[in-house]
Amino acid sequence: MVVVQETSIAQVHDGFKRGTLTAKDLTTAFLRRIAAFDKVGPQINAMMAVSTTAIEEATSLDRYFKETGKFKGKLHGIPIVVKDQADTKGMVTTYGSAAGINNVPDKDAFVIKKLTEAGAIILGKTTTSEWACCWFSANGATGYKFTKNPYNLGHDVGASSSGSAAALAAHFAILAVGEDTGGSIRVPSSFCNLVGIRPTPGLISRAGFCPLIKVQDSPGPMATNVRDCALMLDCMVGFDPEDDFTGVAATAAAMEIPRGASYAAFLDHGPEKIRKAKIGVVRQFFGFNDDPKCRAVNEVINDAIAKLQATGTTFLDVNIDNLKHYMTYTQTYLVRSRTDINSFLANKPHLPSDIADIVPKTPAQPYLDLLSAMAHGPEEPTLEPTYASRLLLRDELQRAIGCLMASLGLDALAFPDVQIPAPRLEDATNGSIETLKFPTNTFLSSQTRMPAISVPAGFTKSGLPVGLELLALEYQEQHLLELARGVEVTLEVRRAPAEDSWLM
Repeated sequence: MVVVQETSIAQVHDGFKRGTLTAKDLTTAFLRRIAAFDKVGPQINAMMAVSTTAIEEATSLDRYFKETGKFKGKLHGIPIVVKDQADTKGMVTTYGSAAGINNVPDKDAFVIKKLTEAGAIILGKTTTSEWACCWFSANGATGYKFTKNPYNLGHDVGASSSGSAAALAAHFAILAVGEDTGGSIRVPSSFCNLVGIRPTPGLISRAGFCPLIKVQDSPGPMATNVRDCALMLDCMVGFDPEDDFTGVAATAAAMEIPRGASYAAFLDHGPEKIRKAKIGVVRQFFGFNDDPKCRAVNEVINDAIAKLQATGTTFLDVNIDNLKHYMTYTQTYLVRSRTDINSFLANKPHLPSDIADIVPKTPAQPYLDLLSAMAHGPEEPTLEPTYASRLLLRDELQRAIGCLMASLGLDALAFPDVQIPAPRLEDATNGSIETLKFPTNTFLSSQTRMPAISVPAGFTKSGLPVGLELLALEYQEQHLLELARGVEVTLEVRRAPAEDSWLM
C-alpha cells in the first residue's frame, strides 16, 4: 500500500528512481483518500471537482520516465490540487458561486499550464469562499456547507484558499495552489499547520484567475514543508504577456532572482540564517491576553520566539505609527473589487456581466457582509471620492515599512498571521466574530505588496495550529523561504492531524 501521509517531493522522486513507486500508484492512492474522506466519513469537504483524467496523465508520465530515464520537470508525478478560483480546462470552476456550477473553462490559467509542464498532476479543484471574499469557507456553490479543519472537525479552515489548506492537511495531495489578496494563503496555512507564501504581486501570473483586487492579487504555493513550497514556487513564477503585472517577474529574472536558479537552492543555510537574523516583532498585531483565544495564540508565538532567541536569533520589538488607520483606510475592496471582478466576467458570456447581479445586496449569510458590500460598490473606483487618498496612504505605508526595516537593519517583520486560532464553524453565524473585523494581520503584506510567508509555530493547548508570519521587502521571497526553513528546523512543530478522531 502506498503511504501518502507527510510525503514530500524528494521522497516521491526517490521512489520513482528506485522503482518502488509509480506516478499512477501515487495518484490512485490520493484519489482513494479523497473518495474515503472528503464527502463521506469525516466529510472534510475540501474538493469541488475531481479530475477524471489524472490516472491517464500519471500513466503517461510513468511511460515518459521509463522511456527517457528523465523527469518531465521539477514536479514530475506530483499530485496537486487547485483553488477553485483558477480556470482549469475541462473541470468545473465555480469561483465559489452557485452562478458558476456549470462553468467549465476551455483554457487553463497560465499557472496551471506551468505546473503541468513541470510534470504536476492536477487532482481536482478545492473549495474557496464565495468570489474569494470571506474569512469563512462556506460558499454558495456547495449550498453553504463548511470545509472542516482536519485538526479539529468542529473548526473552520479559514479562507479563501480553504479547500487547498484542508486538502493538504488531510493528505489529499502533496501541493496546493492558493491565491492571496488579503491573506487567503496565509490564514488557512496558519489554521492548518502549513507553509504558504504570498509572493510579490506580479511574480506569478493571474491570467485565468478570477480577481478580487488586481493590484494585490497573487497566486502562490502551499505545502506541508518549506522545501516543497520553494520548489513549487520555482514552477509558478514567470512573465506572461496576458498579465502586464508580470513585468515584476521579468524584472526578477533580469536580477537573476532566484539565486542559484531555484528558490530552494540555499535552504540548507536556513538554520544558520535564522540564528544570525534580526527580526522586528510587531506587538501591535498581538491580540489582548484577556481574550482566551488571543492568549492561546500569543503563548504559541511567544514560545516560538523564545526558542529561536535561545539559538541566537535577535528579536526587537518595533512600533508602526498609525498602524490601525493604515490597516483600515488603505483597504480598497469596497472601492474597486466590483470593477475588477466585472472585467473578468466580461470574458465569460455565459455568466452575468456584473457581480451585483449575482450577489444580493442583503447578505445571503451573515458572514457574507463584505461580499455584498463589495459587489454593490461603485461601478468604477474613480467614482469613490476617497479612492485617490487611499492609494496615496497605501504607498505611504509601503515606504514607512521599507524605511523601518532598513533603518533598524531588519531581516523581516514577525507576528501571528491571525490573532486567534481557527474559529469554530458556528462562529461564522453566531455573532462571536464580526466578519468585517476578522482579527487577521495579513493585510500588512497585502496592502504594502510586500511578500510574506506563514510557517508553523506550534499548537494551542487545545491542539489547534498557529502560524508565524514573516514579512520582507519586495523580491525577497528566497530570503523569506530560507528564514522559514530555519524556523522549521529549529521549532520542529509540524505534525499530521490525528485521523482516528475523524471517525469517532
